[in-house]
Amino acid sequence: MANWIQVVQHLKPGGIELMALDLLADDPEQGWILALEGDRDSAIAHWPQLAPLASRLLFLDKAPGWQPGLVPRLMQLMRDLQIEAVHTHHIGPLLYAGVAARLAGVPKRLHTEHDAWHLQQPRRRRLEQLAVALAQPTLVADADAVAQGLRQALGRQASPLYVIKNGVDTDRFCPGSSRVAREALGLPQQVPLIGCAGRLEWEKGQDQLVAALVMLPPDVHLALAGSGSQQAALARQCAQLGVAQRVHLMGNLAQMPQFYKALDLYCAPSRREGLSLSILEAQACGIAAVVTDVGASAEALCRRSGALVPSEDVSALAMALNRQLNFGLDQQPRQFVELQGNLRQTRAAYAALRRNTQEVPVC
Repeated sequence: MANWIQVVQHLKPGGIELMALDLLADDPEQGWILALEGDRDSAIAHWPQLAPLASRLLFLDKAPGWQPGLVPRLMQLMRDLQIEAVHTHHIGPLLYAGVAARLAGVPKRLHTEHDAWHLQQPRRRRLEQLAVALAQPTLVADADAVAQGLRQALGRQASPLYVIKNGVDTDRFCPGSSRVAREALGLPQQVPLIGCAGRLEWEKGQDQLVAALVMLPPDVHLALAGSGSQQAALARQCAQLGVAQRVHLMGNLAQMPQFYKALDLYCAPSRREGLSLSILEAQACGIAAVVTDVGASAEALCRRSGALVPSEDVSALAMALNRQLNFGLDQQPRQFVELQGNLRQTRAAYAALRRNTQEVPVC
């Protein structure tokens, strides 16, 4: 196998970063992940999950703003490591590493877009068009909805375009004992428990879920896994609405399968989203989901067991949550994930593109 490198903006807990780690774990002896921002020690301190792969992680500690000097640094790094395939995730890495890879003569350049909402902004759309023209990568979308957004933004530049949907490790994310999981996490046992995992940011919409909790029976509790800039605001909202005792702010968790197993129902109340790994992870653990109809969330949802609701409609969200808690369909969402969102399929498809085979159909 040839040496290859993935390039991300940073290595903080998030869907893009988790997918990059999952892809690297399939081929750690030949692969690296390079983060434009940050340094190794700080990244591992904030995200211990990185530690087992520390020797394969590289950091440029990029300063804020446009840094054209990074391009020659990346070119030299790729030559030193004898890189034959570069895989960029999102627009910043494409601008730097995609261009560097082409200038360095790296024969295989892949670029994955994980959401398309940002391409509706004229400046971001022009940047994407410029980066694609300069780097000339093989384009990949992680969902059908993202592929549609790329075609609208890039026109002829988005041909050919491959769709490789995100996948999760169904051996790691599997059903288990709710009682054991709640005991380990310090969560109450005899209550209906809704969970949500993700960065605590406006676009993830946890504030909508807290508002919906007020409309649910008083014994229903909510567990939020993750951290972010909205953590203090969410705590204030819980206090103001009188639900602070029913909301459990868990922070970043190392054992996410344990979190999902503790739940009765999963909710992704996002305002913006790509194809969410957390929806797939929860369903792989046998937990049905209620998600807002944004981005590619509908593609991650088992429609036989879960529910899709409009974003910014708290009443509809509360009604769907209550209905699922009381009358959830007797359908297991795990089978959907095994067929539609399995990490083995995702890894195989990306490996096929790196090998220049024709195993991945063009969208």
